[in-house]
Amino acid sequence: MKNQQTPGIDDVFDRALAVIRERIAVSVPAAGGALAIAYSGGLDSSALLYLAHRHAKKNGIRLFAFHVHHGLSADADDWLQHCASECARLDVTFAAQRVQLADAGASGIEAAARSSRYAALGKMCRDHDLPLLLTAHHQDDQAETVLLQLLRGSGVAGLSGMDTANCAPDLLGDAELVMARPLLSLSRMQLAALVAKEGITHVDDASNLDTRYARNALRHEVMPALARFFPGFQHRLARTANHAQSAQRLLIELATQDLALCAAGEALDISCLRLLSPDRADNLLRYWFGSRGVRMPSTSWLHEMRTQLFEAKPDAQLCVTHADCHIRRHRDHVFITPHRIEFDPEELPVIGFRWSGEAQLDFPALNGSLMFDAAEQGVASDWLTGQALAISLRSGGERLKPAPNRSTRALKYHYQAGNVPAWERERLPVVRVGKKLLFAAGVGMDCHHFSSADGPRIALRWVFAAD
Repeated sequence: MKNQQTPGIDDVFDRALAVIRERIAVSVPAAGGALAIAYSGGLDSSALLYLAHRHAKKNGIRLFAFHVHHGLSADADDWLQHCASECARLDVTFAAQRVQLADAGASGIEAAARSSRYAALGKMCRDHDLPLLLTAHHQDDQAETVLLQLLRGSGVAGLSGMDTANCAPDLLGDAELVMARPLLSLSRMQLAALVAKEGITHVDDASNLDTRYARNALRHEVMPALARFFPGFQHRLARTANHAQSAQRLLIELATQDLALCAAGEALDISCLRLLSPDRADNLLRYWFGSRGVRMPSTSWLHEMRTQLFEAKPDAQLCVTHADCHIRRHRDHVFITPHRIEFDPEELPVIGFRWSGEAQLDFPALNGSLMFDAAEQGVASDWLTGQALAISLRSGGERLKPAPNRSTRALKYHYQAGNVPAWERERLPVVRVGKKLLFAAGVGMDCHHFSSADGPRIALRWVFAAD
């Protein structure tokens, strides 16, 4: 690379990076700090390396370049060597990670490669304790993204395209890492001109010409046609993305306010949800799903789910299945519950055991653990060690007295009084001493076994394994 400065683009890069740092409050000191870029060796990332290197050198910042070796191309080893050599020549700290693509499945090899690439980049950021990763996405990439989302029928969130900076824990594997795109205001033509003028060496990936991939088809077939009839359309699509981002921020602000009104702990109150217009209710539900890590459903699925939630009878045990979870209704509240191991009481045997003073005993067949806590009110510790205990799911008809001043009632009554949803009751085990009930998960201990004598006392507690 030549040392001649390219007027304009350096300033654009510096200003964009300054805005990004101010916005995300990630502090990279003027001296002794560090910055990371994703570096594939292609034209775009080579331009980013050039600009980031000049910025780092001018501001006394240490620069890291991270490369991901997918092994999909016969030239992958050569690309790795090229990137390592360029970074060594520029005195840029270089790191690379080789990845093996998992079965692409329905998502396709393009999506699988993207997921593995970002996961590897996130790992390298964590390994080097770097909170900010720069990528080489530019204005043409933004236009392609908006077009792809438009062709997929996406809503405002999809048409927002790529933000200048955002956290992407689902991609990078860490909610603290920030991915930023300081080249979004620059076109591919501007970057190509920079590369040509400065003599920046780069590699070419032949797969970028394969129009079987949707983005390549847009880039090589559709966008050149658009450019002939609508010159400068990339800038206008990028402007559309900015408008959509503004609209999306307003939708999120509205959803945050509505969630505060409709939230009931981890659930949503249907009576409050009914007060919202259908569009506003759907906006809240989408925001709620996103905040819980649930993939965004289609409009038709969301409409059908909302209809079922609103029209179901009050006592109905409604369950709507989503790819990531279950949406359930209980006592006029909506819950998101994970997919869980389904238990069949007839197939699960009664598990006999003895307690020898452990704080915890694991029961994988029941997907949880029995905890033994020191308590002011409970069974005598020495008595418990001498008992033959058994744990199982309910068989029906069990009764329990939780306290001396309370009546002995059926577990069903206790579950109803404790507002334990029906889907939880089916998974809650009981512990017996002989034929007598000692403990019921979701309710507590049976006081018939409580000790009044001096000495340590134990209360049982059930904890499910992570779903």
